[in-house]
Amino acid sequence: MTTSLIFAFIGLLVLVLILLLAKGHLTTHGDLQELAAQLRPVDVAAFCNLISESEQKFLYDRLPPSEFRTIHRERMLAAVDYVRGASRNAAILIRLGESARQHSDPAIRDTAQKLVDDGLRLRLFALQLVPRLYLSMAFPRLSPASDGIADTYDSMSRYVVTLGRLQFPTHEMSSAL
Repeated sequence: MTTSLIFAFIGLLVLVLILLLAKGHLTTHGDLQELAAQLRPVDVAAFCNLISESEQKFLYDRLPPSEFRTIHRERMLAAVDYVRGASRNAAILIRLGESARQHSDPAIRDTAQKLVDDGLRLRLFALQLVPRLYLSMAFPRLSPASDGIADTYDSMSRYVVTLGRLQFPTHEMSSAL
């Protein structure tokens, strides 16, 4: 009985942690300008290159096994950094989108909702992808498969630009993404 209560409690804690991570509430609190300043650029093309199966096969075919494993490990660690950066940006953009959902203009509300939805989707993709990248380090022939994280990040970037144009038509958007 006690063991089942302990497992239930641990499961509940894990669920709460996942929900907090997905919603982006573990980001730094502050005003919208401060949050926007925390965005960091993510090179989606470089990330896609790192996890490309064709690039992995190319390196596997041309490098000695020990050198391939070393390079593959470095590539997967770099991919983890990209995923974590995209996930941090998504958390910030979720917060920005949540504040824009209160706007009186329905176009702004709709765009903000799409931004929040994509941000949540990306955070969940990241939660799934990081362990697979680490697993790929241990088993280099195993493909990590990005499951659309790059597409979701690009989509989020478009929503941010659209939201900025709708909310501040006289300001030029800087591309921190």
